[in-house]
Amino acid sequence: MRATTAGVVGAALLASTAFGLAPLAQAAPAPTVVTAATAQAAAASSTFRFVDIPGSGGITLKGNVFTPGGYDGSQRYPVVVLPSSWAINDLEYIAQAKQLADSGYVVVSYTSRGFWLSGGQIETAGPPDVADVSKVIDWTLANTPADPAHIGMAGVSYGAGIGLLGAAHDPRIKAVVALSGWADLIDSIYQGRTPHLQAAALLGGAGYLTGRPSPELQKILGNFLTANLAAEDEMIAWGKLRSPVTYLDQLNANGTAVMLANAWGDSLFPPNQYAKFYEKLTGPKRLEFRPGDHATAEATGLLGLPNDTWASSKRWLDHYLKGVDNGIDHEQPVQLKSRSTGAYESYDSWSAVPSRTTTLKLGAKGLRTGELGGDAGSGWRTTIGTNVDSGADGGIIFLSSLLDQFAQAPPVASIPLLPRAFATVWQSAAYGTAQHVRGTSTLHTTLTPSAADGTVIAYLYDVDSLGIGKLVTHAPYTWVGRTPGKAFTTDIDLLSTAYDVPAGHRLALVVDTVDPLYIEQNPLFSTVTVSSPASDPSWLSVPLHDQ
Repeated sequence: MRATTAGVVGAALLASTAFGLAPLAQAAPAPTVVTAATAQAAAASSTFRFVDIPGSGGITLKGNVFTPGGYDGSQRYPVVVLPSSWAINDLEYIAQAKQLADSGYVVVSYTSRGFWLSGGQIETAGPPDVADVSKVIDWTLANTPADPAHIGMAGVSYGAGIGLLGAAHDPRIKAVVALSGWADLIDSIYQGRTPHLQAAALLGGAGYLTGRPSPELQKILGNFLTANLAAEDEMIAWGKLRSPVTYLDQLNANGTAVMLANAWGDSLFPPNQYAKFYEKLTGPKRLEFRPGDHATAEATGLLGLPNDTWASSKRWLDHYLKGVDNGIDHEQPVQLKSRSTGAYESYDSWSAVPSRTTTLKLGAKGLRTGELGGDAGSGWRTTIGTNVDSGADGGIIFLSSLLDQFAQAPPVASIPLLPRAFATVWQSAAYGTAQHVRGTSTLHTTLTPSAADGTVIAYLYDVDSLGIGKLVTHAPYTWVGRTPGKAFTTDIDLLSTAYDVPAGHRLALVVDTVDPLYIEQNPLFSTVTVSSPASDPSWLSVPLHDQ
């Protein structure tokens, strides 16, 4: 396996976001209306204190509590519990916690176990973390004026994952807001069986600097570091244990009101896995996607600044914990913010986002570029070398998606100048009208590797008249243990997105083998052949929304 130590460590630590146990299910009672107590609390400033909370297994969790102002010892208030993000402590949510408390909530934030001054070791959202959620709720009911019938959770990243898992395992939780989290840990950290190098290095370093990895986590890291592919099944089982989707039936049985929000360019937990999870939820639910990278869409709200994500989160909690008739339950539940226009779009479901899907056949690659769409033909094959970065790539973690978020400037590549010896390219004709890409594009093709292990990365570009391509979406794909020289067919789902290709521009599909974002598996001097057999032609499906 080709990987740096920091990269592999982080890849496993990305898995630091979800564990679970078997839960009990019970129906959630309807939320109460706003009481005089909560109205009175909204008129007075909340109070704040640091606390020690007994966690599972006898450890101590460091936390803080905001209590609504005007409390006279007789009122009960709805509760919001906020687990901290990876490598951050309980002060993370101070601004949002105060705003919630000032509007009539008891708010408890705590530092997740294994980090900073909280006890225990990093269990990567494992069973002890899930048990901690219930312990924190127990403590809150015993030590604050909390209403046991109206308990909610919210969190960012690691806190989002713990919140979803906690809601699946503790039926007392009636509403959850999961921002920039994960539903399927394997589909996030091992997307296309390809570890994310830059994210790995970032999270790995942060975890070791601020926390204490458990023996189980160290074992997983060791398997990554030694390229122990024999332990892959163990790693996948470990990830499933930490994936909310594993406990979907329990979450649905609990009737929990679930709000999910993420960024189109999330480098850690891509939007696809959230969308799939959302479609399987049967209770009250909401899905929001915005431009940006991991946790950047909600970041300004953590500073107390106006923020759409947090505003929507508060409306969700107000309705499902306080019973406020704010209309959020009557809105179209899928809310998307376009990367191109910055405008919001509303849909009844994720499956309703595209109006139609166009299938573009991949044509024979000549000396330079193959045809994308039209009478592309089949029966062709083209071979590229590996281990050379062609110049097509997904950018730099955080920086590239932030530029896209604030300046609509995604990573770019000169499509005519990409070296065809190391990248194969297909390009469409110029479009007469704008093409509104909405949802998940899929590449269906046949690969013939010269080595048992290898990696390819597929990119979709918006190309202008000068041949400059702006990255629309991409995805990695890795194979392990294939027979060299034997063809196999695969489908590669690219990252979901909302992007407008202007009239007069073209779409270009690029396939190469190296991207600085990922840990690739290509041996030196290996090759990979892309082909389109007549019996099973290669194609790219692109979801479009007619506006």
